[in-house]
Amino acid sequence: MNERGGYKQDAIRVGLLWLGLVVVLEAVWFATEILPRQYAEEAKIIDDAFNLLTILGIPVFSFVVAMLIYSAFRFRSRNDASEDGPPIKTSKPVVVTWLVVTSALALAILINPGLVGLAELRANPEADLVLEVEGQRWQWVVTYPNGAEVRDELVLPVDTRIRFDVTSVDVLHSFWVPGFRTKIDAVPGLVTSVYVTPTELGTFTDDVNLRLQCAELCGIGHARMVMPVRVVEKAEFESWMAEQLTAEAPAAEGRG
Repeated sequence: MNERGGYKQDAIRVGLLWLGLVVVLEAVWFATEILPRQYAEEAKIIDDAFNLLTILGIPVFSFVVAMLIYSAFRFRSRNDASEDGPPIKTSKPVVVTWLVVTSALALAILINPGLVGLAELRANPEADLVLEVEGQRWQWVVTYPNGAEVRDELVLPVDTRIRFDVTSVDVLHSFWVPGFRTKIDAVPGLVTSVYVTPTELGTFTDDVNLRLQCAELCGIGHARMVMPVRVVEKAEFESWMAEQLTAEAPAAEGRG
């Protein structure tokens, strides 16, 4: 068999191996649910982007793996000789095809979910509720519009557009609720904002993904910088906020 025929057979075998890997990995991805439950509108947007990027990335990843696996068996050294093997010339069509395909993929994901996803997340700059969140080693302090400060639990009303104004008093922290997917850095001396619209009721007791977690390594107590999150009906939220002020009043009188 001539050299060209040998390369053609190699290409066919690699192509079949690549196709098999793509089918298996895509099937596994569609059959496996690795993402936590969605508790906010933003979670769906972010999950859609994640799923699309994974679906597009599997063929590229599979091609590299197929090449490595095939090369490891097909072109392995068959003796103890230490000299280099014969040189392999670059194939211009392969290089051009790879460049065109990967550039097209990069441009496509830049547009969608990149620009399209960001536009969806930022489509509504208005907020029904604004909460101030302050990170400090190693706890979160949340201030509600009525002045109530809480450190033990973040309570939110369902179906409400919420803006979190986030900052830090010491080192860099990161505001992240897995059930909402959104994340923003808490930077000392700077206020950063992130929007969330909870759509599902839930508590940290029922789902550990409903927690305000610091996602930036901030010191020895980083792993303990967690605040439970509870999403409730609007009427229950209003009642809860009133209770917080009632509970703070005796404490303020005692300090006075």
